[in-house]
Amino acid sequence: MTAATITPRKALLTEISARDPRVAPGFNEDGIPGPTSQYFGINTLGVRQLRDKLPKEVFASLAASIRHGKKLDLAIAPVVAQVIKEWAISRGVTHFTHWFQPQTGLTAEKHDAFFAFDDDRQPMESFTGDQLIQSEPDASSFPSGGLRATWEARGYTAWNPASPVFIVESTGARTLCIPSVFIGYNGEALDEMTPLLRSSDVLSEKSIELLDLIGDKGVQRVFTTLGPEQEYFLIDRAHFGLRPDLVMGGRTLIGAPPPRGQQLEDHYFGGIPERIQGCISEAEFELYKLAVPITTRHNEVAPCQFEMAPYFEETDLGVDHNQLVMATLRRVALRHGLQALLHEKPFAGINGSGKHCNWSMQLISSSSELDGLNLLKPGKTPHQNIRFLVFLAAVLRGVHKHSGLLRAGIATSGNEHRLGANEAPPAIISVFMGDMLTKVIEEIAAGKSSENADLQMIKLGVAKLPEVRRDNTDRNRTSPFAFTGQKFEFRAVGSSASIAFPIALLNTAVADAIGEITESLRAALKKTKSIDDAVLKVVREVFKETAPIRFEGNNYSEDWVKEAKKRGLPNLRRTPEALKELVSKQSRAVLTGLGVLSKEELESRYHVRVERYVKDMLIELHTMREMVDTMVIPAAYNYLSQLTEAAAQAKTAGIAAIPQVTTANQIGELVQELQEHREDLNDVIARVEAKHEDPTGQAEMLTTEGADTMAEVRKVCDALELSVADDCWPLPKYREMLFPV
Repeated sequence: MTAATITPRKALLTEISARDPRVAPGFNEDGIPGPTSQYFGINTLGVRQLRDKLPKEVFASLAASIRHGKKLDLAIAPVVAQVIKEWAISRGVTHFTHWFQPQTGLTAEKHDAFFAFDDDRQPMESFTGDQLIQSEPDASSFPSGGLRATWEARGYTAWNPASPVFIVESTGARTLCIPSVFIGYNGEALDEMTPLLRSSDVLSEKSIELLDLIGDKGVQRVFTTLGPEQEYFLIDRAHFGLRPDLVMGGRTLIGAPPPRGQQLEDHYFGGIPERIQGCISEAEFELYKLAVPITTRHNEVAPCQFEMAPYFEETDLGVDHNQLVMATLRRVALRHGLQALLHEKPFAGINGSGKHCNWSMQLISSSSELDGLNLLKPGKTPHQNIRFLVFLAAVLRGVHKHSGLLRAGIATSGNEHRLGANEAPPAIISVFMGDMLTKVIEEIAAGKSSENADLQMIKLGVAKLPEVRRDNTDRNRTSPFAFTGQKFEFRAVGSSASIAFPIALLNTAVADAIGEITESLRAALKKTKSIDDAVLKVVREVFKETAPIRFEGNNYSEDWVKEAKKRGLPNLRRTPEALKELVSKQSRAVLTGLGVLSKEELESRYHVRVERYVKDMLIELHTMREMVDTMVIPAAYNYLSQLTEAAAQAKTAGIAAIPQVTTANQIGELVQELQEHREDLNDVIARVEAKHEDPTGQAEMLTTEGADTMAEVRKVCDALELSVADDCWPLPKYREMLFPV
């Protein structure tokens, strides 16, 4: 085999297997690795790997901080740093970075070398406990929504030990990444991860309090689990590079629908094309080395659309891993001459992409009976199912009370195009429970609160709810928040989004509801000695009051829109109106009251998201104007010139030129109409930019006038695309991008 035929993957495996005996050298000449289990997590150093490398007392302290959510003992940092350094250097790493998630939706990193000098000015590798624990990037250059002035540069990243350190490999470089939070000089949260961790803490605290009250003692921590299903498109890189709209904004601003789209329903779960299979397999290979547990891959509904999904993990780790999934997809796609599109709606008229977040709650307890218990999984006794029902009630109350806040958490310009577009849930937040649980909930709500809880559970036939298996709970793909057996599926999250913020808001909403239910239960227990009787009484009231949020039908239907209005459910279709829910009186009270965000941090997040919406929309407006001026109109005039010349030649030859003249007249009318709309586009841009000191006003203008004007421009451009000769049209068409040959 020549050097040219050795694939990068095979070369990498050869090197890894030489360094680590866990990696089997049994791969074929195409560079396909052996069993995944033999190299899974080779580029990570987590608790399991550290067990054998750290002194027992140091490991016990580190493990306790991770398992129970306690603060890290700084005294152990130098020992841990030394072990991490030795492991990283043995893997060919030269630099380290605190890897964090600012409010850009992406990740950020500043690389520092292990390189240093000893006392004799001799070169050496150095990595201290202080360097592991904390770093200091420039905070002024990240979105802060007014939390930091542009001249206030100081910000800090701090290691989150619950997420394993990992190595990112690129051509000629390997970098140690230390998952971190990002805070300002005064401790203010500047990132997406800090509020998520705070929300996890308060959810755990409230849950333990409720569990203790109902008799479940010894619970040390409650944490949420997350399994985000990632949808994305893969198109040819050459086509991507010829589309200014895809390059600038991630979606096509113009483009006529092809005769064939997805109406044949032949792409979903179809055979994965070989080129795509190679790309996805390599992305999975890279992710497995990073211990990202991808388990599913398949064709999605739209042509060139795909999905991958992981095993469920603890939420903060799942958030980190989803960022790695998106980054890896983008990076690996380039190696295959492809472009990964994560925008929620890259192609108009074609299904968009979401990120279905499967969410549940689990225990860590000193009791073997409770340790590892899923709180959203039914049990085998009436009391176990009382516990299940009380936490189910808490989720329903949290979503019902804070539906506007949850909608705000998924509000972006991209998701605005997707929500309610007949392939995604509508902007109305509702909950799907399935026929069997709906029957249970409604019968409990209709019962008499004085009945004995055990008898009531037996009467309802739910004393042993394990019989309600997840197979018996149907899925509703139109629901934004659906119970799918032992978990809820938050289906409304956008494909390009960082899931940290929407899940932080979900955690907070449920924690608030758990706290309210605990207080109601304390009041009920003053009137009865039976815990289960008291719980059932409280649950009954919650099920009654949250009835409006439960909906089992077609969320796409117009009838549901009307019904939701009658029920008092908000329908926040546009991003600016949804974002206002972040700073409503109720949202302020719950987020600040539970300590998830301070008043200033909450205001900053509102402003960051409004400003991002304005920037995204203005980028699209400017790009569309440029495409009209430099591509669409010149193409139309070029074809008009050809038609005019052809008509003149036909006339000279004595041949009727009616088809050419007719087409030329139609195109001429379209060009004139386009020029008029182009002026409207110019006017909107000018008026929006003139309001630069009022981002909220800009956002409101963009979501109405801006979006409407762009729609009019697109309509004419698409008509021209269908009229202008193929060889004159300068942009790759949907037909070419979505159906490559």
